[in-house]
Amino acid sequence: MTIQKEKNDHTTPLRHDVNLLGNMLGEILVHQGGEELLNKVETIRKLTKELRRNRETSTYEKLKSEIQTLQPPMRSQVIRAFSIYFHLVNIAEQNHRIRRRREYQLFDDQGVQPFSIESAVLSLKDHSMDKKVIQDVLDQLSLELIITAHPTEATKRTVLEIQKRIATILMQLDHPQLTDNERERIQESLFNEVTVLWQTDELRHRKPTVMDEVRNGLYYFDQTLFDVLPDIHQELEDRLEESYPEEKWNVPNFLRFGSWIGGDRDGNPNVTPEITWETLIKQRELVLKKYDAVLVELMKRFSHSTTRVKVSEELVASVEKEESLIPEGKRWRVKEEMYRRKFAIILERLRQVGESETGYASDDQLLADLDLIQNSVKNHQPSKRDLKMLRKLVRQVKLFGFHLATLDIRNHSGEHEAAITEILQKVNIDRDYTSLSESEKIELLEGVLKDPRPITLLNEDYSEETQEMLKVFQLIREAHKEFGKRSIEVYLISMTESTSDLLEVLVLAKEAGIYRLHADGRVESHLNIAPLLETVDDLVAGPEILKTLFEMDVYNKHLGDMNNHQEIMLGYSDGSKDGGTLTANWRLYKAQQEIHDMAKDYNIGLKFFHGRGGSLGRGGGPLNRSILSQPAETLGDGVKITEQGEVLSSRYLLTDIAYRSLEQGVSTLVEGAAHVSKESEQAHNREEMWEQAMEEIANVSLEKYQSLVFGDKDFLTYFNEATPLQEISELNIGSRPMKRKDSMKFENLRAIPWVFAWTQNRQLIPAWYASGTGLVNYASQSDDHLKQLQQMYENWPFFRSTIYNLQMALTKADIHTAKEYTALVNDQVLGERIFQTIVEEYNTTKQVLLQITGDHELLDQQPTIQESVKLRNPYVDPLNFLQVELIKDLRQKGNENEDTLTEVLLTISGIAAGLRNTG
Repeated sequence: MTIQKEKNDHTTPLRHDVNLLGNMLGEILVHQGGEELLNKVETIRKLTKELRRNRETSTYEKLKSEIQTLQPPMRSQVIRAFSIYFHLVNIAEQNHRIRRRREYQLFDDQGVQPFSIESAVLSLKDHSMDKKVIQDVLDQLSLELIITAHPTEATKRTVLEIQKRIATILMQLDHPQLTDNERERIQESLFNEVTVLWQTDELRHRKPTVMDEVRNGLYYFDQTLFDVLPDIHQELEDRLEESYPEEKWNVPNFLRFGSWIGGDRDGNPNVTPEITWETLIKQRELVLKKYDAVLVELMKRFSHSTTRVKVSEELVASVEKEESLIPEGKRWRVKEEMYRRKFAIILERLRQVGESETGYASDDQLLADLDLIQNSVKNHQPSKRDLKMLRKLVRQVKLFGFHLATLDIRNHSGEHEAAITEILQKVNIDRDYTSLSESEKIELLEGVLKDPRPITLLNEDYSEETQEMLKVFQLIREAHKEFGKRSIEVYLISMTESTSDLLEVLVLAKEAGIYRLHADGRVESHLNIAPLLETVDDLVAGPEILKTLFEMDVYNKHLGDMNNHQEIMLGYSDGSKDGGTLTANWRLYKAQQEIHDMAKDYNIGLKFFHGRGGSLGRGGGPLNRSILSQPAETLGDGVKITEQGEVLSSRYLLTDIAYRSLEQGVSTLVEGAAHVSKESEQAHNREEMWEQAMEEIANVSLEKYQSLVFGDKDFLTYFNEATPLQEISELNIGSRPMKRKDSMKFENLRAIPWVFAWTQNRQLIPAWYASGTGLVNYASQSDDHLKQLQQMYENWPFFRSTIYNLQMALTKADIHTAKEYTALVNDQVLGERIFQTIVEEYNTTKQVLLQITGDHELLDQQPTIQESVKLRNPYVDPLNFLQVELIKDLRQKGNENEDTLTEVLLTISGIAAGLRNTG
């Protein structure tokens, strides 16, 4: 039956939710701080709103006066009022996304939701895609999402849980058959939760430990991902069967999650081998607990009796054989209920994993038992009516094993070189490895790898640093034995600059027995070694680094044990930090093209790992846009993408949002890979002249960017003083230090605080600066060039995504508010000079973007997002104004006033919530 719905502006329910929550917050403000607090918040809000409409000097002076005359405790209450308002708006917007998804599913006049699994399958059918082509694509497809701890969500866990409860209650209000009494009770619960949110301290009072971060990451597996991942696979299978009913489909587990939390050692001394082992234990504990809960539920449902149904002989034999292995008190006592007897055995063996020999030695053994049950059920269950709960559990075990999520290990290339130098020195192979040329290093390392004999001595013969390095590789070997080889599959080398960087890790793996050369010349290797190409120079050098490796016999043998697959990580943040966002994104695109083409010549498959951040300055954005922006020919390669700490709650806190976020990525990848496969790799949706244009634009942009960041001797002073960089270090959002070394040098500053600081002061230059100069330089050469850029925007997904991200960055940036931060620069002439350079580039960039898109305002083609940013700005502005005054006061007092520092941190947290990202 078709449900009819009243024609309406689909944003009306969102506005209703925002008003409802806003009114509740207003009532709470009166209760907590009296009418004076509410009036003060309203006065400031109205003045900032008026200032956005009309930049009158008188309005500006009134606003400044209101902010400068605020005194504690009123001041912190005003800051918190704006901050908590953003948390409530964020919840309302998430609830509206869920509502819109349901509307697409319920109402025929909505059509098929874009970027849904249904839309992807229908597109394949509309293009007469052959079943074999689709199945081949599915068999080769790989989408892996890796959760990271840096930066950790600025909002602490307690606040996230309150937000989740508010979201759940808000959804209940959408039920169409609520009675007045029910609605009143729900709204009362909602009010109580908003009150609790106001009365909860949103700041952490200590830095999270690595294990705190591990627990935060596991929270999302527990709450949503354990169930959502199998559901995504199942829906794809169901939609394919619906569109191609004559075919039988097999959707492999191509969508997986991994983690860096507890394994990312790069610059974080707190990630020790012991911490990594504890992380693996915690992951196993959670996944076993999840299986246990499902099995208990299945046991309740499988009450089938052998007096009513016939079970398989294999099942009966397994029960009779294994029942004696478990204590009599834990056996199922009803002899005829064979399935329950089997489930009792499975549960006991599961509970003994890692505890005794009774426990399963591997997840394969659990799968074998579940398969026995499945095969037996087919004897008495109607065909095409399989028990989906059991089917789902089988897929969950295949997805999560006993390890839950593959843990990547990452470390800096310099750490490996230091360890190898000491090891070689101790056994008199080379006195000073670091002084060798690259070709000499390769020759030496190749010789070590071709010799089956070890070169390491006892651990105590080395420095603490080298001992620690050797322990990491020994841990990986032990983890493979204890948790399975899927527990740790990849070792990432940050700041990879040369071929020897990878060979050094292979040597360390050899010494731990993870890489073995047998007497007959056969190689056994159990660890993928992945370079991380980060800087612009490293991205350019990347293809040659890998080509050298692919031509080495010893490395080829290693790859042979990796199914001839090489993983390559591409860093978005350091490249943008060193070369500007437009240049970095183009170099990333080119590196993928060149590496892909080169690897084909060697018959080596690839997996590109995109180290994107949550924020725009670090390559962030929706998952489907990230995928679309890659070279079309690489969509068939494996795709791996980081999901940074600060986006986890916005994407995976709520089940429906998690589902929607993942299906957008899956639908884009399935559809894109299938079309590329059908049309062959000749159809890449771009022209050679477009690539030439991008090359020229990127070169000009790079020169412009570096002339400011590296060419202006005062720039670093401006950055340190005109942003809240110093204060961000006091915001306890991560276990990792802000700098790689205790140094103020630009190269040692991590990309995360770099981006976070620029976001806070509303300049956001990592996300857009110098792009305008590059684009204008090309467009101004002729009218044809501007037309060409417009064609690129219309027809090239990479360029369209780039322009979209630049528009988003400029929309979130705000030059008028940003100007306030120049007051923090000690040398006002210096501050004004650099700020004017930024303003000129902002105006240049905005103008050329509008010319390319043909729009009147930025994001005209994304009205929902445009409206959201516009509505938020009047509430973010007061926090920026307050932040500037507080930082000025704090720095004058020598950063020793704890109350003022707390208020600064509250503004940082509030602005992050308002702009919806940190670093």
